[in-house]
Amino acid sequence: MTKAKPPPRGTRKRDIPLTETGIYAAALRLIDADGVDALTMRKLATELDANPMSLYHHVPNKDALLRGVARMVGAQFRTVTLEDAAWQERMRLLATDFRTLAHRHPKLMTYSFSHQADFIQPEDPFWVALTATLDAAGVPHSEIRPIAALMCAVVTGVLTAELNGALNQWSNLEPIAPADGEEGPADARPEEDRMFRLVLDTIITGLESRLITNDDAQGAGRGLAPEAGPWPSEPGFAPRQQSGSGSRWPDPV
Repeated sequence: MTKAKPPPRGTRKRDIPLTETGIYAAALRLIDADGVDALTMRKLATELDANPMSLYHHVPNKDALLRGVARMVGAQFRTVTLEDAAWQERMRLLATDFRTLAHRHPKLMTYSFSHQADFIQPEDPFWVALTATLDAAGVPHSEIRPIAALMCAVVTGVLTAELNGALNQWSNLEPIAPADGEEGPADARPEEDRMFRLVLDTIITGLESRLITNDDAQGAGRGLAPEAGPWPSEPGFAPRQQSGSGSRWPDPV
């Protein structure tokens, strides 16, 4: 019986053809394990049991590979749609679910937040849900995208500091010694989830104030300073949904 000859050294045999989806999924596994810097096209080829040169038929370089992986992860974002809930609660849930996704792939997300300006795309589920929530809040259409962009910048900035450990380090900085008769802070190590909720409350409270202030100014017919006044070239508006309880997360104990 004639034995089959082994493949030449340096070649690999694949029963399943390479696809972009398969390449991105394998790259994500390597990034989750070792980080973005450790990822190389040769390591990826080994993971896929493929010839390294065959990868370049699907992705031209590592930058394109990382963009594809990031967009694949961004498209996986899921959140519960609460059409009847107050916009404040929808905003909290949306941001919390986005944080959950970031913690699922912390090494990729830390890189993407810092290096990929196009990480969030117009068709991404997160951006679609965020702009819809701002619309439900009563924000003028001309200002939805700028406000959504600012909110993304704040949330991703906080998450970057959280994922790379900076937030925890800053929260443990030794405070200035209190003067005689004064007490120091009750909690020198607030949990990261409480700090994230504080950020959300600050964003939502600021937007509520902007909406209510604008509505009051329109109703009273009085002028306001430009930084506190209504959005230009838009009629007065009021929040379409207000939180029934007006509750906030408890302050850190």
